[in-house]
Amino acid sequence: MGDNGEVNSALLSRIVADSSDRISWLRARSRGITATDVATLSTPASIQRAADAKLGGTGFSGNAFTDHGRAREPEIARWVAATHGINPSSALFRAEVEHRHLATPDGIAVTERGAVVLAEIKTTTKSWRSIPRNYLRQVWWQQYVIGAERTLVVWEEHKDFVPIDDEPLCRWVERDDAEIAKLVGLANALIDELYHRTNPAARRPVLPEPAPGTRPLREPLLSLDF
Repeated sequence: MGDNGEVNSALLSRIVADSSDRISWLRARSRGITATDVATLSTPASIQRAADAKLGGTGFSGNAFTDHGRAREPEIARWVAATHGINPSSALFRAEVEHRHLATPDGIAVTERGAVVLAEIKTTTKSWRSIPRNYLRQVWWQQYVIGAERTLVVWEEHKDFVPIDDEPLCRWVERDDAEIAKLVGLANALIDELYHRTNPAARRPVLPEPAPGTRPLREPLLSLDF
């Protein structure tokens, strides 16, 4: 991940699992909020749906398209490493402060000046004019959890599971702290919702009525496992 020992040590200390041990990786992911969870968070209603999925599962275990993506990812990752110097990663990281905020970037590197950069790999049957919003939420979340400065989003379009181009397409996405702040708030609200669903005896705190012209207070994050 580069030659900056101090940064590497800080990153390595925040690894909680690795997808090479899929059972442990899935177990660790289930105990926190991941980029996959955050991809669906955009409104208060989405928090309820995400909580349903987190506790009850989605019933989706994969299909031919996800199988294709898993098969192509190592090949695309080798291209990313060769062309941009971002090595593949299968580690699940926790955020520095909130340990239930988790992310597994597809690639990670540290530049000579110590900046962390990531890679996110996708396969698609569609021609993208821009990166879909749900994928951008994943990217911003990973940047927040890891502490990254930017992410190379790489995508390979295919038809009938055959790549249509000789090389993948890619685009840099810069860190956006305003978008990250929104996602952190939504993720914390999801943690609160999960806590109350799994602890029915817990009373939701009663918040005071907001003064006219002010924004209502958000329920505080409860620092207990859900």
